[in-house]
Amino acid sequence: MAHKPNFFNKIAVKIAASGPGSWLFSRILHHIDPVVFRMTDGRKTLTSILTGLPIVMLTTIGRKSGQPRTLPLLGIRDQENAGVFALIASNWGRQRNPAWYYNLKAHPRATCVIDGVSGEYIAKEAEGEEYDRFWRYAEATYPGFPVYKKRAAGRHIPIMVMTPATDA
Repeated sequence: MAHKPNFFNKIAVKIAASGPGSWLFSRILHHIDPVVFRMTDGRKTLTSILTGLPIVMLTTIGRKSGQPRTLPLLGIRDQENAGVFALIASNWGRQRNPAWYYNLKAHPRATCVIDGVSGEYIAKEAEGEEYDRFWRYAEATYPGFPVYKKRAAGRHIPIMVMTPATDA
């Protein structure tokens, strides 16, 4: 999950963090990313190509439907524990948590594909110092997160820490 943005990536990230950009991207990227993901044999998404950000394809089990649900999310690497990463439930700064967060709370075991490699992970919600540490990592990875926090207007933005199932 390396992050080496070029000039174009930096512009795309600024657009994504803006109100109009996040409105547009939140409505289209989750439809396009899986297509690009399949075309690149699980190595890239349109989001990762445009922004240079580390994208994880997360497959959860729907808490109500019981069906698998796959979507691209920004993965925040744990700088203290190799193989561990976090998912930020910012939901583009909306007033409610994303559905994938509730799916992970109900069924913490998930499949994640990172750079074309699939693995099983166990999710747990970060709290206290761990939450603060991952929030710092998130802000350093993507400047949209502080914007989303303001836009969420007081909603606590959950962070789900993903640990390889073999380590859990």
